[in-house]
Amino acid sequence: MSRTTPFASPLLLGFDTMEKTLERISKASDGYPPYNIERMRADRLSGEPERLRITLAVAGFSEDDLDVTTEENQLLIRGRQVEQGDRERDYLYRGIAARQFQRVFVLADGMQVLGATLKNGLLSVDLIRPEPDRIVKKINISVSQ
Repeated sequence: MSRTTPFASPLLLGFDTMEKTLERISKASDGYPPYNIERMRADRLSGEPERLRITLAVAGFSEDDLDVTTEENQLLIRGRQVEQGDRERDYLYRGIAARQFQRVFVLADGMQVLGATLKNGLLSVDLIRPEPDRIVKKINISVSQ
């Protein structure tokens, strides 16, 4: 039995890598850490453009435990906490464990990361998409005689 995909149309050329990326992301999502994605309206007074904000709940992580990078068309957010062997403490119950995570967001062409901030256990990453230049290119047609 063959499976049809959204990119199976003969009019969609070169989208095979996007299809593979979507499959990989759908398999890799475990729900941790929870996150929000917001559209922030443009502010004409301050000149701020419309942007997207991704906010992750990263309570217990410090700036040194977090890594925000872009690689090709992906935004990668990683968190690594180091277990500290504290000999002065004996936990009676330990419900807050050092946990690692990696969250991947696929970015459309032209998306740019403005910056990231960590405040009150929330990591916010702001993104913008500048208006692309509209380029019309004339293709000459050669005629053989």
